[in-house]
Order: sequence, then C-alpha cells, then structure tokens
Amino acid sequence: MRVNGKQLAVEIEGPKTGPTDSPERAILFIHGLGGTSNLFQVQAEALTDQFQVIRPDLAGAGRSAGVDPISVSSHVEDLAAILDALDAESAFVVGHSMGTLLARTLAARYPEKVSGLALLGAVRELTEPERRAQRERASLLRHHGTAGVAPAAVAGALSETTRRARPVIAAFVRELVMRQNAEGYARNCEALSQATDPGPIDPGLPLLLITGADDRIGPPAVSAELAAAHGNASLEILPAVGHWTPLEAATEVAELLLKFI
Repeated sequence: MRVNGKQLAVEIEGPKTGPTDSPERAILFIHGLGGTSNLFQVQAEALTDQFQVIRPDLAGAGRSAGVDPISVSSHVEDLAAILDALDAESAFVVGHSMGTLLARTLAARYPEKVSGLALLGAVRELTEPERRAQRERASLLRHHGTAGVAPAAVAGALSETTRRARPVIAAFVRELVMRQNAEGYARNCEALSQATDPGPIDPGLPLLLITGADDRIGPPAVSAELAAAHGNASLEILPAVGHWTPLEAATEVAELLLKFI
C-alpha cells in the first residue's frame, strides 16, 4: 500500500463489518522494534472470522522499505493514512513494545480513529542510558548487520522458561531480527531513542494491558502504572513470559483480545 509517498507492506484480512453485537469493525496491529506483521499471526487468525484485521510492516521493518526520516511521528501519520485508505472510521489498536508508544500517540493525536487500546509489553519514554543504548545498537547494525544484535534480542527479551522449554520461539525471534534490513532497523532504533511519552490515555478509552511477569524491557510495573493512571483498565500479567508477549503467550493473548474486544 502506498501512503504518504512510501510503499508499505500491509496485510488486510477478514470482513469489513464486525459482529452484530460489537461496534468494532477494524483491528490494527502495530509491531515493535525488530518485529513485523508476522508477530501477530496467531492473534490475527483468531480474529479474522469476525473483524477486519490490519497488520502493517512499519517503515524500515520487514517488507516495508526504509525511508528517511523515520520517527514515532512519521509512523503514526502512516498508520492514520492506512486507516483512511481502508475507509476505517476507527479501529481497535493493538501495539507491542515500541508499538505501544505508537498506539498511545495515535490515540492522542487522532482520538476519533481509536476505539480502544491493547498494549502488550508496554514501554515508556526511555531514560538517557536507554536512549544511548538504542543509538549504540543503531551503530552496531550499521557496522555488523543484524547478526550483531540478534543474540541480544533472543537472550535479553525472552523469558528463561521460553528459551529452555520452547526453543522454536527463540529461533523465530532470531529469524525476525535477522531478516530485517539493517539500515531500516537502525533508523527505527534511532526513532525509539528520540521518542517522547504521549501522555495519559483518555480515561474513557477501553484499555487492556498484557505483559509478561519476566519482561525486563516492558516490566509489569510500567503496565501497572498505566493501568492505575487510567483508572478503569484491565491488566493481565502472564507468568513465565518475557517481552515477546504475542509469541510466548500466543494463545493466551489471542483469547484475552477476543474476550476484551
């Protein structure tokens, strides 16, 4: 799909009209750093019978070309343009990791386009050491390619239980990272390093937060803080799950989304 002068890979599945007892028509999935639309395959399959499921590869990620500049703002404008191109008046938005910042920013900037939020492994504005780490990762990508960052994506973001008991998930995460365009990945690291917090979520917006008990990147405390600030959110903390929530707890996340939506 061509939006805002760039070509983005966007998977669109399912009917345009939701079930008769639900106001939802579209569900927009937003992956995080190092991810692609494939991150949500299990959840998409669970939802496409009833909803139009929209899964883009963000600019510079997966099958979408890298462009300059890439920022949280440019991603949000692309997501809004995708919804407009599909005549989706509003969508329930599901974000993972960096995608939770994009989802919150989309809801703040275009409240009429977002009917509800689900944040998986929610992250907040980075600290200065974390910003520096993302800039260093971008440099590593430019000098050593994706092989230079893949080990950390597996070891640092998956729970020990997942790595030990379900090595196929570790293999898939490595494949996700290794298949990225190194320059596009680097630009997205820099975009995350410059991201600012979008502010509080509208208390009237339905909000579901799902995170892993062993998530070190989007720890449960972050989701708990967002839930407390919202005042009427649903919070689920999944045992023995790390940061790759949609993969490590694929069925559980699909069931929670379907029930909440």
